Amino acid sequence: MSSECGKLYVVATPIGNLADISFRAVDILKRVDLIAAEDTRHVKMLLQHYGITNKLVALHQHNENKASVGLLEKLRAGRSIALVSDAGTPLLSDPGMPLVKTVKDAGIDVIPIPGACALIAALSVAGLPVAPFSFEGFSPRASSARRAFFNEKLMCPTTWIFYESSHRILASLKDMADILPLERQIVIARELTKLHETIVKTSLGNALALVETHENMRKGEFVVIVEGAELDKKVQLITPEQEKILSVLLSECSIKTAVSMAVEITGIRKKLLYQAALGLGKEKRLT
Repeated sequence: MSSECGKLYVVATPIGNLADISFRAVDILKRVDLIAAEDTRHVKMLLQHYGITNKLVALHQHNENKASVGLLEKLRAGRSIALVSDAGTPLLSDPGMPLVKTVKDAGIDVIPIPGACALIAALSVAGLPVAPFSFEGFSPRASSARRAFFNEKLMCPTTWIFYESSHRILASLKDMADILPLERQIVIARELTKLHETIVKTSLGNALALVETHENMRKGEFVVIVEGAELDKKVQLITPEQEKILSVLLSECSIKTAVSMAVEITGIRKKLLYQAALGLGKEKRLT
């Protein structure tokens, strides 16, 4: 790719406290030719705070495929562009993936300007294992889909994290409490870096009661971090014959499909088969 092309900078912005932006990010936002923002009205407040007057264009979930084509042409013409979301690091449950993919595929430089991220901020103070962990984005909107999601994560042995909105936090915890053990440890991180920041580590049962009882705990933006399941390696979960059936199914199917089929064949509880499947998967990785 010609050196005359511009560069795309993926710039992390504060998730609440305007001071949580790097000197480098401010410098880049001042120097680029164009800033592509999820919500131009929201980002203007940040730019005005730091005296940044660069031109803004909208790049959100409803226009990003079309807008990415036009932005690529500007980069090819030598103009530099900064991509920002409303808060935090772009692409993490925010728009921007089509633009980054399009620009990368065109061979043009995409440069990260790191900074605030609600996911990492919450995980750093959660007091739960951080390696490995999985980030699941926002939980599903519909209760049936959420319950299916929580069922899939029921026996996950590692820490897992999702974002939740104020409109669904209570319903989400209720659905989780119907699936996961009430003693499972979770962390609710609310309004991170803002005036009413709240970070609570407790059992799922206590967390549900807290959110039900206190109206303020249903306001703001949420990061929910869930402790991984403890797998008891000393207990023989299934018979050797049942394990053989499961092993054959795992060689041909995903864990989810193999477990579902094994339930039909053996009549064993799904939870036990899922735990055994995780154990067999780990053994295969070690051999």
